[in-house]
Parts: sequence; C-alpha cells; structure tokens
Amino acid sequence: MKKQLILGLALVSMVFSCSTDDTADIIINDNSVTNNNGGGTTDPGTIFLSGTYTEDLTLDANNTYKLNGSLIMTDGTTLTIPAGMTLEALSSGANVYIAISQGAKIVANGTVDNPIVLTSDASNPSAGDWGGLIVLGKAPINSVTGTATATSEIASLPYGGQTADDNSGSLNYVRVEYSGGAADGQSENNGFSFYGVGSGTVVNYIQAYAGKDDGIEFFGGTVNASYVSVINAEDDSVDWTEGYAGTLTNVYISNRTTDDKAIEADGYNTDFSNATGVFSKPTVNNLTIVGQGTSEGHSEAVRLRAGTQGIFTNVHITGYVEGFDLDDEDTGNGVVSDDLQVTNVTFVDVTTNMKNDTTVSFTDADFYTGEGSGTATDYATWGAGWTKQ
Repeated sequence: MKKQLILGLALVSMVFSCSTDDTADIIINDNSVTNNNGGGTTDPGTIFLSGTYTEDLTLDANNTYKLNGSLIMTDGTTLTIPAGMTLEALSSGANVYIAISQGAKIVANGTVDNPIVLTSDASNPSAGDWGGLIVLGKAPINSVTGTATATSEIASLPYGGQTADDNSGSLNYVRVEYSGGAADGQSENNGFSFYGVGSGTVVNYIQAYAGKDDGIEFFGGTVNASYVSVINAEDDSVDWTEGYAGTLTNVYISNRTTDDKAIEADGYNTDFSNATGVFSKPTVNNLTIVGQGTSEGHSEAVRLRAGTQGIFTNVHITGYVEGFDLDDEDTGNGVVSDDLQVTNVTFVDVTTNMKNDTTVSFTDADFYTGEGSGTATDYATWGAGWTKQ
C-alpha cells in the first residue's frame, strides 16, 4: 500500500492540467509500446494534448508533447508554442487538430533556424495523417450579415463578425505537414484554415507541406500573410472564399501533376449564399506557381470563379496547360469593372494563358497586362532553412 501511495503521488506530480473541470487533463503515460496507428515508439515522458481549454496553455521547450485528439482553445485563452518545437499529432485522421476559437490566440513564433513544425507521428508519414491548424476570428465574411456568424467545417465553431482588425495571435516560421484528414466525404481539414481571421493577426513565413486537402484556405476575413509556401498539396494549394479581402505577399506554390489547382478562388461560398453582396477581393503580390509541365498534362494553375475579384501583381507561372481559368458571369464582370486584374505576368511552358468560361466578353489584354514582365519570388532566399522541399 505504501509503495502504491508513493507511486500515485509521483504520477500526480507529473500531470499538467488546467484548473477547471471542463478542461482536459494532459496525462503522462508509459508509452513504451508501438502506436497501432503507424506511429513510432513514444518517449515515456510524452505529455498528451487534447480537450477544450479555458485557460492559457504554454508549451515548454524542455518537454515532449503529442496531440492525441482535438485541442480547442476557447475565447480569452492563448496557446503558446516555443521556437524550435516539433509537435507531433497522432496519425489517426480528421479528429486530431488544433483549433483557435474566436477570441482566443495562438502565439507560435519560430525563427528561420528554429521553425515550429506541426506534423504526423507516423514512422512513414503521409498526407491526411492528421487534421491541421484551424484559426477562427471575428472579421467579416460575406455568407452572413450583421452580427451573425457561420460555423466551421471541422469542429463546428463560430466565425465571422464585424471586427476587421481582429487579432488571433501570430504565426512566424510555422510548418504544417501531412495534414488534411477527412471527417467524411465533404468535410476535410486543410494545413492552415483561416476562418474570418482579422488583419490584427500576424502571419509570416508559413508552409503547408504534403497535405491531403488544401494547403491554406481563407474563409472570408482580412488577415494578411507574407512568405507563404505550399508544396505537394493534393487538393488546391491556396484557396479563398466567403469574401476574403487580405493581402498575400511572396507566395510560392509547387505542384505535382496529381495535385489539383495551385489557386482556387471563389467570390463566395456557393454552398450557401453571398448574403452581403460583396465578393472576395484579395491583393496578391509576387506569386510563383511551378507545375510539372504541359507535356505531363498539368491542367489549371489558377481557377477564378463565383465572382471572385482580386488584384494580382508580379506573377510567374511555369508548366501548365492553362494559366488562368475564369468561370461564371460575376467573375467576368469583375474583369470588365477592373476589380479582377493581373499586372506583370510571365508564362513559361503554358499552352493557354487565359481561358474565358464566364459568358462575359473580354480579351486577354482586358484581364492581364505586362506579359513577360513577371519575375519569380525569391524563394531560394526567403524559403531557405525552414521549409521542406
């Protein structure tokens, strides 16, 4: 009995938990056995993370953590991840993810030499092993009006509102790998999902690598992102919808022929409606898209549809049958009104620079100017040291 009591006290001292009853405890178990989901042998000192947190959670660089379910940070809390940390997720699909709710924050500030990596725990990881990172804010979306909110595809959490400069924290030098676990045929995680995230949020130097669904998707909001890398996303690399209106600067996308679009852009979510009548209209500066070449039949680099607008400046596209494919009347109207324009673009090994499927009449010159003047973003420099190729 005495030995059991001492052992029990020792185990209690090793448990890290929040103080409220509705917050899941983080329990240290003996994990000297091999994970049946494809993961390797776990350090017996691993701290498992999952549950709904109503207090701040700060990870310690001296500890080893593993995400073994949904980790949801609630309104008023902050998740802090230190530079250089690799946080593994149980390779069991969609229900393993991190969600930063409206009013919560994530502070994940890596460095070029010490990036933060969110990845699978599998010995041989692959796309879709786990969910991904979900951030939800209070910035405007066009699928609802007034103070109404929409609900996220994964986790069913609210997002949207009237706070354009809403602050959900900061992400610097963060890489998400092997994400995109599917909950069902319609609901899939992305590497990074930004739901109604505001411009007060700092996003610089992020990479989505080898995800099963989209690399990075913006569901409305006004958040800006700079130095964005997406490699081998099986679905679209960068996706926006629901009235996204931020600025993307220095974006590098590399696709295989089996991957879908480099960019798929919607003015609104066609599964719902454009309740506000305002279309997506981001600004995209310094965009490089690299496909596998027309000889491999790599189809569309950029699909613009559902009335999306946008101002693209300095674009370089290599190795696609089609550079830009425009669909829907509202999208064509955006070209005519100069709300959808491309300035300074270079096409290399591209069969058709622009395909007009909008039912609106306009010429290539109405849509893009400065052909041959687009220069590739300097990915060799800004992507060095922290990205995965």
